[in-house]
Amino acid sequence: MQLAQMLIPVVSAFVITVMILPLFIGYMRMNKEGQTIREEGPKWHEKKSGTPTMGGVVFILAIIITAVWVGIWQHQFGLTIIISLFIFLLYGILGFIDDFVKVSMKRNLGLRAWQKLLGQLIGAAVFLVFFFRDGFKPDLYVPFLGTVHAAWFYAIFAAIWLIGFSNAVNLTDGLDGLVAGQASIAFAAYAIIAVKMGRTDVLIICLSVIGGLLGFLLFNHKPAKIFMGDAGSLALGGLLATVSLMLHREWSLLLIGIIFVVETASVMLQVTSFRLTGKRIFKMSPIHHHFEMSGWSEWKIDIVFWIIGALGAALYLVLFL
Repeated sequence: MQLAQMLIPVVSAFVITVMILPLFIGYMRMNKEGQTIREEGPKWHEKKSGTPTMGGVVFILAIIITAVWVGIWQHQFGLTIIISLFIFLLYGILGFIDDFVKVSMKRNLGLRAWQKLLGQLIGAAVFLVFFFRDGFKPDLYVPFLGTVHAAWFYAIFAAIWLIGFSNAVNLTDGLDGLVAGQASIAFAAYAIIAVKMGRTDVLIICLSVIGGLLGFLLFNHKPAKIFMGDAGSLALGGLLATVSLMLHREWSLLLIGIIFVVETASVMLQVTSFRLTGKRIFKMSPIHHHFEMSGWSEWKIDIVFWIIGALGAALYLVLFL
């Protein structure tokens, strides 16, 4: 794709999102369907209670529509786009059901953990079946072990990658605009990698996501008029992992998605420390709440985290592209 053509999926997803989202926000407000804030969260988040949620549904729709029509236009609509959008949609549906239960029951807990996990595993299994049928070689470089040539090993890794990063992005989605901005940076990095590798199909997906998220960010930055909900965060995390697998740049996500990695690690460290010693490492986890409790504003956290995410992505591109 030429540079001018690359702008088309970005603009398409952006426009669709910006056109539909105000209507969606109006519907949610009219029906008084908003987010229930966790009691154990920062007290100042209580004023966000009632803010419309499930906004991820809108950019998911915009991204899928754009990726399909641009893929057909560019003669790139094949298994890569289909299976990527399958994971994106399935994980989005799981998140939507979770959000819907929370909103309809007026509580902060939706699906049970095992129900989410089962859905994510089913998605990973379907993904892997088509992944291998498409002729993809299940070769994975493992530090200190070298390249492992085993389908079963790669299947386990891919399932962990899909589930792990979908949940990692979900954990990060706790501040206005944080995930929308950070995911845009990550998909921009993968768009550059896709260009360098000649993977126009993956490029179309990345550009569509960027457009949809930029449109969403107009309404999601602080003070947010709408939250993406689990529908958006689970879908984005699953798609990020999918893109890294499709490009055979699996480990790249550790740098390109460094914020998501750090957020998840902070929760794991906090839980482990409390269970073993009864003491907490952070004032609150995930770590963005620690900085909130330390007096940082949401905008400051967003900007600092976006800069760190951009530096991580740039470092990967410089060292490994």
